[in-house]
Amino acid sequence: MYSMEIVLNDNKSKFLEIYSFSDLNNIYETFKKFSSIKGPLEAKIFAVNELISAYQLSKLKIHLDKINICSLYIYSNNRNTVLSGKSLKINSTFIKEQDIKNMLLLFKSKMKYDIFHKGTVRSGERISSNGNLCIIGDVNPGAIVSAKKNIYVWGKLLGIAFAGKSGNKDAFISSLYLNPLQLRIADVIAIGPKDKPKNCYPEIAVIDKQSIIIKPHIIETKN
Repeated sequence: MYSMEIVLNDNKSKFLEIYSFSDLNNIYETFKKFSSIKGPLEAKIFAVNELISAYQLSKLKIHLDKINICSLYIYSNNRNTVLSGKSLKINSTFIKEQDIKNMLLLFKSKMKYDIFHKGTVRSGERISSNGNLCIIGDVNPGAIVSAKKNIYVWGKLLGIAFAGKSGNKDAFISSLYLNPLQLRIADVIAIGPKDKPKNCYPEIAVIDKQSIIIKPHIIETKN
């Protein structure tokens, strides 16, 4: 079995993503998967039986540097891949195939799904969920929140929010005060409104006819 996976995480353990790649020759397509991520982040490359040339690694490293990677590691059971990494002064370690798989399993076990966050998300901070994301507090300008499912902000949403990041166009973003810099649901992007909300009720952003619309968030209750 041949495979390569990149684990990206921050030093506060609030963000963890794992990307799998099968075609390193198409670095541009690879980069599109994580081009929107901001750092500082730590990247670990796990290559199982994968021969990665110094040329391929140098191209990948250029793109990783653009997202402010503060440290980069390579773990592989292919000695040539390890040598390629060392030739570029990348911290590279030769380990057995099963040990690589065990390390990946450990990372995957730490991946958070539904996340509940209490407190303000400040400028420069990022919170990512592999399920739903619920925030009790404000999301300040310069902050980025994302989720594979839905985002709920029990406060002011003033930063950037990305729901349905796995491609789910039925995902939504709701907030008590919806005035973001940018909204994204799946592959649909919208710039936040210039005018501040005049309403005193929660609002929800959804996809309607390939555009993001904002409407009152009415919660139906059973009698």
